[in-house]
Amino acid sequence: MTTGRVNPNKRLEDQGITGLGAVAYNLTEPALMQAAVQRGEGVIGQGGAFLVSTGQFTGRSPKDKFVVRTPLVEDTIWWENNAPMAPDAFDRLHDDMLAHMKGRDFFVQDLYGGADPEHRLDVRMVTELAWHGLFIRHMLRRPPREELDSFNPEWTIINCPSFKADPARHGCRSETVIALNFDRKTILIANTEYAGENKKSVFTLLNYILPGKGVMAMHCSANHAIGDPSDSAVFFGLSGTGKTTLSADPGRVLIGDDEHGWSENGIFNFEGGCYAKTINLDSKAEPEIHATTTRFASVVENMVYDPETLALDFADDSLTANTRVAYPLEAIANASDTSLGGHPGCVIMLTCDAFGVLPPIARLTPAQAMYHFLSGFTAKVAGTERGVTEPQPTFSTCFGAPFMPRRPEVYGQLLQDKIARHGASCWLVNTGWTGGAHGTGSRMPIKATRALLTAALSGALHDAEFRKDPHFGFDVPVAVAGVADVLLDPRRTWADPAAYDVQARKLVGMFADNFAQYVPYIGDDIKAAAIG
Repeated sequence: MTTGRVNPNKRLEDQGITGLGAVAYNLTEPALMQAAVQRGEGVIGQGGAFLVSTGQFTGRSPKDKFVVRTPLVEDTIWWENNAPMAPDAFDRLHDDMLAHMKGRDFFVQDLYGGADPEHRLDVRMVTELAWHGLFIRHMLRRPPREELDSFNPEWTIINCPSFKADPARHGCRSETVIALNFDRKTILIANTEYAGENKKSVFTLLNYILPGKGVMAMHCSANHAIGDPSDSAVFFGLSGTGKTTLSADPGRVLIGDDEHGWSENGIFNFEGGCYAKTINLDSKAEPEIHATTTRFASVVENMVYDPETLALDFADDSLTANTRVAYPLEAIANASDTSLGGHPGCVIMLTCDAFGVLPPIARLTPAQAMYHFLSGFTAKVAGTERGVTEPQPTFSTCFGAPFMPRRPEVYGQLLQDKIARHGASCWLVNTGWTGGAHGTGSRMPIKATRALLTAALSGALHDAEFRKDPHFGFDVPVAVAGVADVLLDPRRTWADPAAYDVQARKLVGMFADNFAQYVPYIGDDIKAAAIG
C-alpha cells in the first residue's frame, strides 16, 4: 500500500526496492507526527513539538562512515580522512539491508539541498522512522507540492535503524554504518537513530559535488544586512563556538545556521531549517530559538522533560549534552525568504579558545585566513569528557573535517580564490576564555563579541588602530567603541602576564604541530603566514 504524492514513474519499486509493507510518500508534518505517535516513536510536547529520544546514539558516528572506493572517486577522495569500503562489500550491505526491509513500513521524502537553483541536489530520503521523515522535511528544502509529480531524485538515502551491519561481511567497523557510494548514488545508514546522520550525509555529498563545479562548500552560518542581500557575511565555526547564536542577529537577516555554498552568484543555504543545541538555552538570551522548542512540529531530541506537564528541562544533560531542536527556517522571524545572499564582504572564523590566549577579534590577511581555515581550531574544556583535566586543542580542518570528502587544500584554495576575487575581509573571533584558561578565567562577554562583530560587519573596524600580535602575527584592534580596551589585549587580562606568555607559546606549538601535515600541499604565502 502506498500513500502520498509522488512521481508515478519514480516509486521505490522502480529503484529495485520491492516487497516493503506500507510506503508513505511525502507526508506533511501533521501526518508524520500522527504516524510517529501511533508507532510509539515519541510524544507530542507543549505547543505541539515532537519529543524523541534517539536511544544508544545521541550524536554522529564518524568512525562508522565509509566511502566506497571505485575508479570514479579514487583520485579525488581524501582517503586519510574517509575510510574506504570495497564495492562488493557495499553490494552485500545493500542487498542484505533491502532483504531486511521487506514487509516493513517506510516513509519517503523527496527533497533537495541548495537554495541556488543552478546547484541544487535532488534527494530521496527513505526512512524507517516516521519522525526521521519529519526531521528531514525541516532540514532539507521542500519542492512545491505540484513538483512532486515529476520529481526525479538524483541520490537516494536509505536509513534503517533496525538493521545491524556485519563487519566481517560488510567491510565496516561495527554494526553501525554510514556508507556512501558515488557510483550508485546511494547512501546506506544502519543501526543508529540519531537524525543528524541524515542531514550530514547530504552535506557530505554537496561537499564533494560542488567543488568540482567551482563552488565552495562551507560548514558555516550566514546572514546579510536588512534590505541588502549583497551585504552578506559567513561565520565558520565548530560546535560550541557560537555559529548559530551570532548569525541569528536581530539586526540582520538570517540566511542559514550551518551549511552553505559560495558560487558565482553569491552564497546560498543548503538547508531549509536549523538544528540548534538546546542545552542551557536561555529564553532571554535567545528567545526565538527557545520558542521553537514549543512550536508545532519542531523535533526536540534527547531533552529531559516532566512526565506530567511535558515541560522541558534545558539544564538536564543526563541523556546527553548534545540536546537539539530541529525546525524550519520560517520559525525565525528575520530569516531570509530566499536563503540567498551576495558575495560575502566579511568572512568570520569563530573559535572557542579555552586556553585564554587568543584576543576577542583579530584581522587576518588572506594567507592567515587560509592558515586558520585549514587549522580549524577550537578547544575542549576540563570536565566535558572523562580524563580531560585541562583545556585540550581540537583541530578540525575547514571547520568540519568529518564532512570533507576531498583534501582540505581543495576547499582552502577555493576559499582563498573567492576571498581574493571579491575582496572579503577576514576576522578571527574568540568566543572562549579571557583572563586565564578555563577554570581560572571567565567566558568572553557576549555583549563584547556582538559589539566587535557589528564593528567588523559595518566596516567601522577597518579604521581602527591595530597592534601586531607577537605570538600569532595577526592584527588586533587597540580600541573599539563599547569594548573595554583591556579585553583586546589578553595578556593584560591575566593576573600573571608571564603565565600568559607560557600558555601562548604552548598554544603556538600546538598549532604548528597540527599544521605540519598540510605544509607539503600549500603555497609559499600560506607557509609564510604559519606560526611557530
